[in-house]
Amino acid sequence: MIEGWRQLGRPRADGILLIADHASAHVPDDIDLGIDPALLANHIAIDIGVAEVAALLVEDGVVDAAILGGVSRLVVDCNREPDAPGAVPIASDGHAIPGNALDHAGREARLARFFHPYHARIAAVVASARPAMILSLHSFTPSLASDPEQQRPWEVGVLYNEDTRLVPAAIAALTAAGLTVGDQLPYSGKLLNATMNRHAEANDIPYVGIEMRQDLVADAAGQRRFAAHLAKMCKDAALKLAA
Repeated sequence: MIEGWRQLGRPRADGILLIADHASAHVPDDIDLGIDPALLANHIAIDIGVAEVAALLVEDGVVDAAILGGVSRLVVDCNREPDAPGAVPIASDGHAIPGNALDHAGREARLARFFHPYHARIAAVVASARPAMILSLHSFTPSLASDPEQQRPWEVGVLYNEDTRLVPAAIAALTAAGLTVGDQLPYSGKLLNATMNRHAEANDIPYVGIEMRQDLVADAAGQRRFAAHLAKMCKDAALKLAA
């Protein structure tokens, strides 16, 4: 594993590439975030269940390759523009991250070490083995500590920005599986879509962003169940592209 990313499988031209920005809770030994270590198991640090579901999709041959973020989103959030304050967050869901109060040089060094290699790897894979579609995989918390009144009842969300080619097939497949589907929920891909804007939309590659509710993919049974749902969704999306 390179510090900024980890790859599963082998990319294939005209295949399916999975990208998971927040698949790791790893914090390198030389970085002190100044937080309770227990928070590294929390949604603020990692998209729970994503790495496991991604591995199942690769093992089952549903996707050809997966590129996973190599460090916690508290170290660097790769689903942000590099100049966005949240790329190196100083707070998340009510928790301060004092170790991220960096000067300009420190912040740039953090991005150079993790953020830029991650995106460079994705760009290299897309250039050398252009996929037919990209699956962006995340998970979301059913409740926010900073906003306990907000209700997040959806079991899965489908996110996108301008490119909607795969959206109808994705929503239809997940709805047919009996899931409660949020269209642009629990937040909108038009507001938070940096990685897909950069690597999918900018290259005219069809994609869909999937947000799994983390409590449904917190154990092996839930991960296998969601992998099956996403396998069917990817099959239907591929048929849509071929039509």
